[in-house]
Amino acid sequence: MKKMGYLFLTTSILAGMAVSGVTAFAADGANYDSNGVITFTPNNDITDPVDPIDPTNPVKPVDPTDPNGPNPGTAGPLSIDYASSLDFGSQKITSKNEVYKAKAQKYLDKDGVEKTGPNFVQVTDNRGTEAGWTLQMKQNHQFKTADDEVLTGAEITFKNGNVVTASDSAKPTGKATIVADPDGALQDVMAAKAGQGAGTYLLDWGTDAATAADSIELSVPGSTTKYAKEYTTTFTWVLTDAPGN
Repeated sequence: MKKMGYLFLTTSILAGMAVSGVTAFAADGANYDSNGVITFTPNNDITDPVDPIDPTNPVKPVDPTDPNGPNPGTAGPLSIDYASSLDFGSQKITSKNEVYKAKAQKYLDKDGVEKTGPNFVQVTDNRGTEAGWTLQMKQNHQFKTADDEVLTGAEITFKNGNVVTASDSAKPTGKATIVADPDGALQDVMAAKAGQGAGTYLLDWGTDAATAADSIELSVPGSTTKYAKEYTTTFTWVLTDAPGN
């Protein structure tokens, strides 16, 4: 009888503890904090050119002056990704003042379809500082032939300049009109103040394929001697980490 009583008592106590434990657990609660972290570092990779009309899409520009394609962009984190080469076509010699238009930029979209759009220059700031930058351009010499015959008085004007981007950082300022100096003086192109210009930015000359074909002009005086030859010039684009004014 003692053994049976002992067993009954133990069972009753355990059952009571179990009921009590369940009730206490249901009534209590707790909070616990955990963390998440991510660290960004400057990106030194080359940034591919993007569509001058829809900068969310990568493209492969066609260089009208080089069948092997354009030069690759500079390495980051502050980089010049692309600048259009200009093709003013084949023109008849005249003794009148003439204005010739650069052809629109051709490029292959992400599906390999050829399109045309504005000629453009593209800059990327992946430093992660939003410290600003300045882009300038110079024409290195006057148009000339392989025999150094100069197209005297020729002048290139970039018109309808506008900044396009897919970035949320404040836009830099782009020059609406640029007159190139064939003697090599630097011309301001685009500038980001501190607090601007983080991400990828294009200065387009024109807003679509139609205006693109009417936005860069080469004026040539009628009095200039013109030989039946090809004339060429070159440009240098200069990007510095100095913030715009």
